[in-house]
Amino acid sequence: MDVLHPICAGLDVHRDTVVACVRRLDGRTVAHETETFATTTSGLMSLSAWLQERGVPVVAMEATGVYWRPVWHLLEEEFELVLANAMHIRNVPGRKSDVNDARWIADLLAHGLIRGSFVPPDPIEELRMLTRTRKQLVRERAGHAQRLDKVLQDANIKLGAVVTDIMGQSGRRAIEALIEGITDPATIAARMSARLKASRAEIDAALRGRVLQRHRFLLRLHLDQIESLDGVVQRLEQEIERCLCPFDAARRRLTGIPGVGESAAALLLAEIGTDMTRLPSSAHLISWAGLCPRSDESAGKRRSTRLREGDTWLKTTLVQCAWAATRAKGTYLQAQFQRLRPRRGAKKAVIAVAASILGAAYHMLEHGCPYRDLGAQHFAKEPAELAKSLLRRLERLGYEVTASVRPAQATAVSS
Repeated sequence: MDVLHPICAGLDVHRDTVVACVRRLDGRTVAHETETFATTTSGLMSLSAWLQERGVPVVAMEATGVYWRPVWHLLEEEFELVLANAMHIRNVPGRKSDVNDARWIADLLAHGLIRGSFVPPDPIEELRMLTRTRKQLVRERAGHAQRLDKVLQDANIKLGAVVTDIMGQSGRRAIEALIEGITDPATIAARMSARLKASRAEIDAALRGRVLQRHRFLLRLHLDQIESLDGVVQRLEQEIERCLCPFDAARRRLTGIPGVGESAAALLLAEIGTDMTRLPSSAHLISWAGLCPRSDESAGKRRSTRLREGDTWLKTTLVQCAWAATRAKGTYLQAQFQRLRPRRGAKKAVIAVAASILGAAYHMLEHGCPYRDLGAQHFAKEPAELAKSLLRRLERLGYEVTASVRPAQATAVSS
């Protein structure tokens, strides 16, 4: 096998230590030199000096949690770095040690067998950290809202049956009244909005329960947590807006896609960046995001069509956008969903819509163009083609059909 890098190094990165192995090819002899360094700043500076003394031009490391990031940032100015997916460079079982791992990474790098992962530039990385943190906090807030609803259910308060969102204005007023010790349904209902669709009798029945001291304590606790998280999320959104200033034009273009809002556009930019030249096509981006079936074939048989593992942050957001896009009337995405749902099911259909959204985003970022909807009639067949399709379906059902075109319709079709 050809050697692409006569001198290179592999790093096995851990929380407190990093094991470095320098691989050097002298003629037909391969020499390995291994050393262990601390992951403190001084230790990483010693690692950099040690690699420079041995004339190492290129270094590879595994993406191990967040431990690789400080190593990468300190070495990126001095060396050509390659970040490897740990799943792609597993060693032979039974030979597991830090030294062997570092040597294995160096050997793979020397022969060009490591496919580098995408490491975003600093502006995109900063945006990515903020958008991911925001999504985590929104999930945590939703968790507290669910726990609060469980407390209400335990007290036999059916607030969710009469309001759309228990954390909305009317829902919060009712919860505050329960925390204050008010148990009369009419008094609580008087604090709620008069525009609720539920009748007064339904509201009175839903608010009649058995609220104890422990329920009031837990309601106050969860409500305080939700309000605190609301404030933190608001601060995060302000910081995200600051980081999005250089990418404002790209974000406005992405929000033109049905189902993609401001937050989703920010997360899209944070996860895929704006430079599409690093990917050969939109199909590669869709595969990287995990929105296409995996390749699992043996003996000529497809064993599995489950989705590939991909960027979970990007995939979940795109699926949420796809569900929203299916409700946008008169659009290509809604027509695609309605076309696929009868024969593939709603879940697979919405994944196809998510892939279409990502493919559109790729081309919009690549060419700097706005979104152009193909229209709801994109999948509509011509009359002659539709007639042939219907005839074939009848023949498959066992019918023998002879079709002819009416003179008036033939004239209309020909014109």
